[in-house]
Amino acid sequence: MAGESIVESELIRAELSGVQRVVVKIGSALLTNDGKGLALVAMSSWVKQLSALHRSGCEVILVSSGSVAEGMNRLGWRERPHHLHELQAAAAVGQMGLIQAYEAEFKKHGLHTAQILLTHDDLSDRKRYLNARSTLRALVEMQVIPIVNENDTVVTDEIRFGDNDTLGALVANLVEADALIILTDQDGLFDQDPRSNPDARLVPVAAASDGRLDAMVGGRSGALGRGGMLTKLRAARLAARSGAVTVIVGGRIDDVLSRLFDGQILGTMLLPDQGRQAARKQWLAGHLQIKGQLVLDAGAVDVLRRSGRSLLSVGVKSVTGQFLRGEIVSCVSQQGEEVARGLVNYNSDDVLKILGVTTDEIERCLGFVNEPELVHRDNMVLV
Repeated sequence: MAGESIVESELIRAELSGVQRVVVKIGSALLTNDGKGLALVAMSSWVKQLSALHRSGCEVILVSSGSVAEGMNRLGWRERPHHLHELQAAAAVGQMGLIQAYEAEFKKHGLHTAQILLTHDDLSDRKRYLNARSTLRALVEMQVIPIVNENDTVVTDEIRFGDNDTLGALVANLVEADALIILTDQDGLFDQDPRSNPDARLVPVAAASDGRLDAMVGGRSGALGRGGMLTKLRAARLAARSGAVTVIVGGRIDDVLSRLFDGQILGTMLLPDQGRQAARKQWLAGHLQIKGQLVLDAGAVDVLRRSGRSLLSVGVKSVTGQFLRGEIVSCVSQQGEEVARGLVNYNSDDVLKILGVTTDEIERCLGFVNEPELVHRDNMVLV
C-alpha cells in the first residue's frame, strides 16, 4: 500500500481534476511558526495559491486554526493552557490578529473575506445547520472567501469539535465539497512515524475506510494543536460520508496547493467508498426520520425527475405532517408515489401558506424569505 504505482498516480490526478468546491484546512503549527507568531510569509503564499484556485472557478472555503496559538503568542504564554476560560481568552485575543492577517493578504488579490465561527451545536441542530449552509453558500456566490474557525470563545467541553481537522470535515459535509485538503506539518500519512523511524514510507493513496491505516497513525499532536494524524484520518472518514476525497499534505511544501491541482502527486489521498450522491442519499435515508409529506403536481414531478432542479412552492399541491425547518420531508406525486426526499427550508405551517405560489410571492405571504426554494436540490435525493 505504501508503494506508488502508475495506476495510483492517475487515480490521484483524476480525483482532483474535476474538483469544483474545496475546503482547505490549515493547522496551528503551520500558521504560528511553532509558537513564534503568525507565519506571515507562509500565509501570503497559501493565500496567493487559494486566490489562484478561486480565479480558476473553484469554490474555496478556508478552515483555519491558529487563534489560540496566536493569542498565546500575544499574551506571552509558552505552554497551551488547560483551563477552558484561559483557552477562550487566548482565542479571543488571537482571533483578531489571525483574521486581520488573512484579510490583508486576500485584499492584495482583490478578494473579500468573511469570518465564520462555529460550534458543534451549530452543525448538529438541523435549523442552524441550514442557516450555516445558506450563509456559506451565499458568501461563495458573492465571490467572498469564507474563513471558518471553531468558536473557541464560547465553546464548552461538551460541544467543542476537539480539533479543526474534524471541523474541516464537517464543513466539507455541510457544503458538499468535492475535496478536503488538510495542510499539516508532515508531508502526509506514513506507514510509521517518520519522526522516529527514518525508514517510514509515505502512503500515496488509500481508501479512507481501510482499517490498516489505524495502526499507522498513532502518536501525539504538537504542543500548539489539539489534533494529530489520528484526527486527520478520522476527519477523512467523516468527509467520506458525503463523498469527499481528502488529501493530507505538507503545508510547507513549495506551492503545495498549486502543484496538487496541477496534477502533481503530493501527500496522501484518502478516497471515499462511494460517490457524493450515493453518500448523500445514504445519509438522508439512514440518519433522519421523515417528518412530513409534500404532494407535488405533475409539472414539479417532471422537473425533479428530468432536470434535477430544486423544488419550488409553486409545484406543491398539499402538505401533511408537522415539521420544522431543516427536517426531512418526502415528496410524492398525486398518485402517492415517492419521488424524492430532502431537507425542507420552511416549517409545515409556513408551507401551508405558500402552497402553489411563485417564489417572488413568498415574502408577501409570510413576511420573510428563508430561501427561494422549498427544498434545495443539494439537500434532496431522488428515490
